[in-house]
Amino acid sequence: MTVEDHAKPWETTRRGLLLLVSSPAGAGKTSLSRRLVADYADMILSISATTRPPRPGEEEGREYFFKSRAAFEAMAAAGELLEWAEVNGNLYGTPRAPVVAAMEAGKDVLFDIDWQGAQQVAEKAPHDSVRVFVLPPSWPDLARRLHARAQDSTEIINQRLALGQREIAHWNEYDYVIVNKDFDRAYSDLIHIYRSERMKPGRNPWLPAFVAGLADED
Repeated sequence: MTVEDHAKPWETTRRGLLLLVSSPAGAGKTSLSRRLVADYADMILSISATTRPPRPGEEEGREYFFKSRAAFEAMAAAGELLEWAEVNGNLYGTPRAPVVAAMEAGKDVLFDIDWQGAQQVAEKAPHDSVRVFVLPPSWPDLARRLHARAQDSTEIINQRLALGQREIAHWNEYDYVIVNKDFDRAYSDLIHIYRSERMKPGRNPWLPAFVAGLADED
């Protein structure tokens, strides 16, 4: 028996991972996440359900699944959400079915998620979860980014900044931390984390048979 008798690594199934990316609003997690999903065919973006109203330019099923509070609470009660939390008076949660289907197909799932949601997912799937926290280079820079987006009122921005302080307090619960001082450098760091985690033996169930084939060559 030779190595050629075994499937090549890129022809084998693999176990998908859950990449949980968190940051205070405005620190760059959404931009980083969407670029990674665009660049890697094996990764999909988890789309959350929320009770908050759509912002200008947002579309149903692209940024979020927009739900009434009653509909969201019904999903939670039925066990249809992998995680959920209330943030600034709005409910956010991850529909379970698409995540399970992606994992079973060997796809990776990226979560643009707050610390509460990341904690819940990691507790339910500790061996599949990889947590990354994105920090801003400074607090004034974060405030400037939120004001520059011109998507929210001053009151909402102040709420987001206050929430950001609470988010940052959980940075040391994560596996990796990226300081987003330069977007391209931060994105490069995120790629390295993702590719390294994909290569862990536990996420590549084809390895034992492949190694056995190598041994049989002797």
